[in-house]
Amino acid sequence: MGMLVKKWTARNTLRKQIFLGFMLAMVIVLSAVGVFVYHQVSNMLLDNAERHIQQTAAQAMGKLEVLLNQVSTFTTQVVTNAVVQDAFEQEADGRRLSFEGRQTLQQVVRSIEAYMSGVRSVELYTEDYRRLMPLTDDQLDSRVPKAWIRRVDEAKGQLVWLDLDPRYPDVVLAMRRVRLMDRSFSYSGYVLVQMEKRYFQLKDVEMAGDYGGREYMALMNEQGQVITADFPLSDDEARRLLSEQETISLADGEYLAVRQRSPATGWNIVILTPVAYSTESLSVLRTVVIVSVVVGTVIFFIVTYILSGMISRPILDLIKAMRTARFGALRQISVSSSMMEINELNYTYNEMVRSLKELNEKVYQKEILQSRTELKALQAQINPHFLFNTLEAFYWALEDKGEEELAKIVVAMSGLFRYVISRKDEDVWVTIGDELDHAERYLTIMKMRMMDKLSWQIEVDEPIRRVPIPKLLIQPLVENAILHGVEQRLEPGTVILRVKADQRPGCSRIEVLDDGPGMDEEAIKRLDEAMDRGALSDQPGKGTGMGLVNVERRLKLYYGSSTDGLTIQSQPGKGTKVAFVIPNQRGGGTDEDDSDRG
Repeated sequence: MGMLVKKWTARNTLRKQIFLGFMLAMVIVLSAVGVFVYHQVSNMLLDNAERHIQQTAAQAMGKLEVLLNQVSTFTTQVVTNAVVQDAFEQEADGRRLSFEGRQTLQQVVRSIEAYMSGVRSVELYTEDYRRLMPLTDDQLDSRVPKAWIRRVDEAKGQLVWLDLDPRYPDVVLAMRRVRLMDRSFSYSGYVLVQMEKRYFQLKDVEMAGDYGGREYMALMNEQGQVITADFPLSDDEARRLLSEQETISLADGEYLAVRQRSPATGWNIVILTPVAYSTESLSVLRTVVIVSVVVGTVIFFIVTYILSGMISRPILDLIKAMRTARFGALRQISVSSSMMEINELNYTYNEMVRSLKELNEKVYQKEILQSRTELKALQAQINPHFLFNTLEAFYWALEDKGEEELAKIVVAMSGLFRYVISRKDEDVWVTIGDELDHAERYLTIMKMRMMDKLSWQIEVDEPIRRVPIPKLLIQPLVENAILHGVEQRLEPGTVILRVKADQRPGCSRIEVLDDGPGMDEEAIKRLDEAMDRGALSDQPGKGTGMGLVNVERRLKLYYGSSTDGLTIQSQPGKGTKVAFVIPNQRGGGTDEDDSDRG
């Protein structure tokens, strides 16, 4: 074991630093996250518990309001019944209701009462407190206290919940005034309803949580008397439930008390929740957090060990590969590191860079030489003396026959070939005016071949005609516009050659536009990739063989970073625009004339 530890600490390797660094960072992160999560979740649990208890109380209060409204609707049905109204109108006129009338009245009320649960009895009284039903001679002022009667009078026809029945403690009393609808709603008596306590049971209200069946609910009046409760309560405990204490001690433990007061009755709904449930939840949460941190640390230990090997192994392989490579063009790295692998990587990389610089310079010179050779090989394909003599003979023969149009075409061809086949090294650079004249000769020849299908325009700012430019940069773009633009149309087409000052000071912009079928974004993308690779994009058998790719290569060769190369803008059915920007100074002021260097 000691030898293993000594071997592990012998060298400061990248894998060791990754492993130790990751483990230290993860232990810190897991610990911080565990503490934060425990604090946040514990607060959230307490808040949720409180919200749930409040929600339970609100649900219970809603259930109570529904029950109260049902009783109010029931009493309204009683006092608005036609038979009841007729009986009270007769009493209001001073005519006592007969015994048979009282029996009929009782039958009608009993039929309405049959559809209402929880009603023990309904009593009707006249304005002078005489009872109409049941069939006894009790007086209202002897049945309930006069203070209750005054409360009903002040309610102006609204149902008033009084209190527990003095005669029957398991009954709750409610009373309202009777108003005669046919006599401008004048008062004419009273209706007293006896509701059994069981009617107010709220057990079907869904509790906030399951705490072992120890969450209780009680409904109490303002005097602290229990109307209904789902647990036994002593008188002392009942009084303490209405106090302002947040926690209540009962026989089986401590409870958190939440109270809701009914504005209609003044009764209170009290919900008791065990205080211990919060500490039980936090205990479970604490255990979960600790187990999560431990398991996370073990898992990350294994993953980090594997990951550190995966990271360091490719670097070692790269070092071996770089030791055998000596090509490319990269800068040297002077960064030093305390890790053995990185130091070895830097040393090998710097050795490779020195070789790449030498090789890159050679490749650059060879590419310039190859570009010149390709151009001169094209120029040497035709014997200039034979070609010019032949074209001159054609010209004079056509003049003798009066074929002036054909003679002009021959002159244009002669000028075109003289421009292309020149052997002088100093002719590598010409002016934009020379390039435009050459393009115009080419367009004249193509006009003869395509007849009315081709029309063209040349727009140029005169001062720009004197700007130097490498030979044969513009004509290939015009050729491309005709071959891939105008010739692809069924109807006549137009080519526009526009030369103007660019937005950048000291630069000129050359644009070639056609109204051909255009290209979609995918085709433009493929063309850009072809120019980046340096592969020819022209179709076999068409054009001069230089094409857009060669123009792009020559722009980069002669101007370097002073130009962005060719830009292509096109949309299907809307034609194509190919443009490039060059500095007004020869070579952009950054490179010497290639002919001079040759």
